[in-house]
Amino acid sequence: MSAPNVGYAYAEHVGPAAVGRTVLAHLAERHRHSTTAEWSRRVAAGEVELDGKVAAVADRLRAGQRLVWHRPPWHEPAAPLDFAVLHADADLVVVAKPRGLPTMPAGGFFTHTLQWQVQRRYPDAVPAHRLGRGTSGLVVFARAARARRGLPAAWQAGTVERVYRGLVQGRPREAEFVVTTPIAPVPHALLGSVHAARPDGKSARSTVRVLRSGADASLVEIVIATGRPDQIRIHLAAAGHPLVGDALYAVGGVPRAESRALPGDGGYRLHATRLGFPHPAGTGRLVVECPPPAELR
Repeated sequence: MSAPNVGYAYAEHVGPAAVGRTVLAHLAERHRHSTTAEWSRRVAAGEVELDGKVAAVADRLRAGQRLVWHRPPWHEPAAPLDFAVLHADADLVVVAKPRGLPTMPAGGFFTHTLQWQVQRRYPDAVPAHRLGRGTSGLVVFARAARARRGLPAAWQAGTVERVYRGLVQGRPREAEFVVTTPIAPVPHALLGSVHAARPDGKSARSTVRVLRSGADASLVEIVIATGRPDQIRIHLAAAGHPLVGDALYAVGGVPRAESRALPGDGGYRLHATRLGFPHPAGTGRLVVECPPPAELR
């Protein structure tokens, strides 16, 4: 087993909704991944501070106070830590993320993330977007201030070309089709909510083209015009062809009944193979490609 990380301080400023609550009630409500008893033990162990002083479970919160949980060092889940640099300049860096490596810290991952690993080489790099842990392929990091402004603006303006490859269940009837199923949070037993297909959700658009058909599985190319959370997984499932190995989304684009799968669980095959966007330096359009793994060629 690898050595534990250095721990992490989760800090927040108390907002209006938390005013008057006890420290314990607020932490248990805000961080439902842990039980009230677990939070009580952490507070009793002196891991929680309120305005720089060790907090007690019964302390009442006031607006603007700084609440910090000093999480002790922990052993993170294993993940592949290698990545490839496909383009780098003073404004940005584009890398190839391996399948199984989270893009950003979450769910017990901190140093075992693409962000941490890239920042060891490029300390000024900030991820401009993210891929799911089980998705491989292209991720862009902004380095200069104009890239930190320009890249999100390009995403919002719809001027970013995003092309993926995926392996789906079954044989689609059409060689090319468009999915516009709206996406929004729905209830989830373990996390409270996850994103899924929902009629009153936010608009989303994916264009799917079949590259190779088989009786049990088909290789498809997906171009997304929007970037909703887990959009490709949801849209393919909504179209009746979930990704092969996706334990979370069932036909219809909703979580599988009685499943305890989480969005970060792997097993599916999805790869970000092409990105094109206006370079924030104004030097034209940058297009970067990343060859897919063998099973998606």
